[in-house]
Amino acid sequence: MGSPRKNGNSTTLAQSFIEGAQKKGAEIKTFHLHYMNIKPCSGCDQCIIKAGSGCVIEDDMQQIYDAIPMADIIVIASPIYWFNLSAQTKLFLDRCYALSTVKGLSFTHAFKGKEFVIILTYGDADPFVSGAVNALRSLQDCFKYVGAKIVGTLYGSALAAGKITENQALMKQAFALGKKLGKKKEK
Repeated sequence: MGSPRKNGNSTTLAQSFIEGAQKKGAEIKTFHLHYMNIKPCSGCDQCIIKAGSGCVIEDDMQQIYDAIPMADIIVIASPIYWFNLSAQTKLFLDRCYALSTVKGLSFTHAFKGKEFVIILTYGDADPFVSGAVNALRSLQDCFKYVGAKIVGTLYGSALAAGKITENQALMKQAFALGKKLGKKKEK
């Protein structure tokens, strides 16, 4: 969860997705990025120089690195702040650079083959004006580059904290997507 608010709009919408997935028996591990000690990428490239060694920064990001290989689906939930993803979400994505393996001209990433759900909330009535489209496009480019697949996208406007629950259609859509993808993983 990329919101600084534990019960913010993006977290609330993601929680509806999670409830749907749990209804089908999915096991969920949640990370609230704002409340974790995650330092920014230092650009040292040690993760690339020593292929497969991971990130040399010792912080809470190690918990997320450990969880990624076991995840069937990864949900990125973020509010849109100042026309893009929250700083917490961007920090997480930057640190995922360490999941790359480069050998000569060969490139692979731990996200390759992973499925992602993107959940975005914003304070404007228009996803273009709010920056939600910028954020979505950035995530699409990132996941395409690393060979991951976006299997669901949910986004909606909430003009104040807690207002996303008033959009019952979107809340139900999130729950239904969670159920659908949770069921998919039962097989």
